[in-house]
Amino acid sequence: MKLTGLHLLLSYQCTFECDHCFVWGSPWQSGTMSLTDIRSILQQAGDLGSITTIYFEGGEPFLYYATLLDGVRMAVAAGFQAGIVTNVYWATSEEDALACLRPFAGLLHDVTISSDLFHYSEKLSRQATQATSAAAKLGIPISMISIARPADGQQANGEGGVMFRGRAAAKLAAQAPLRPWDAMTQCPHEKLAAPGRVHVDALGNLHICQGISLGNLFRTPLSDICTHYDPAMHPITGPLLQGGPAELVRRYDLPHAAGYADACHLCDEARRALRPRFPEVLTPDQMYGV
Repeated sequence: MKLTGLHLLLSYQCTFECDHCFVWGSPWQSGTMSLTDIRSILQQAGDLGSITTIYFEGGEPFLYYATLLDGVRMAVAAGFQAGIVTNVYWATSEEDALACLRPFAGLLHDVTISSDLFHYSEKLSRQATQATSAAAKLGIPISMISIARPADGQQANGEGGVMFRGRAAAKLAAQAPLRPWDAMTQCPHEKLAAPGRVHVDALGNLHICQGISLGNLFRTPLSDICTHYDPAMHPITGPLLQGGPAELVRRYDLPHAAGYADACHLCDEARRALRPRFPEVLTPDQMYGV
């Protein structure tokens, strides 16, 4: 497994509790990285030799501003390109956005803004507009993530669709038309055999998809995890590669409904049923709303 990108889930905490959230982000979630954690992860990323990009995500990473800023500085000093994903709750005015972003000027390769009707009352929020204007003045590149609500039907230009995993599986799947479970024979979103980028959370879990762990960086070096990852033999990625979530159901003889909103929905339900059997793989509780 050759990785080029590592996405740090700086915290599971968030200012919002969006129905479409993969990681069940909320003000009440627990799990936040320390600077010691970040330093260790960056060292391991450097030792691997193939990683070029480090993203800081959440939850909402700006909730831990000092840790985020020092983490970005450490990543850039180590030779990585750095990016942030944020809901820009902090951009209450353009002046405030400038004050918040100014220390990041010259450091960031990208700031990705989440703005849609899950976060705000408008698809492009006032906060997103103010943060974008401030970033332009500081020379910080901006990109956008906007997810359409299932109840709204057709996606507009630039919008993505909900992936029904995490909280979305519990909160939004009932709003989508159902497809036969046995038609879901591929994982449509993740490159399970050769992922390129993975996520690491505050507990050290390395996620190939949110809630599917390949190991723990605080117990096993990242280089060892990458060397020994065998996607075909992994208890979850193996069936998914062979025949998608439907094969996961067949392989472990799991109970299932006739239809699901999408492949992520079926996979989410199957993994929940399998957590007692594979507790070190289908972890942590935060990823399953526990």
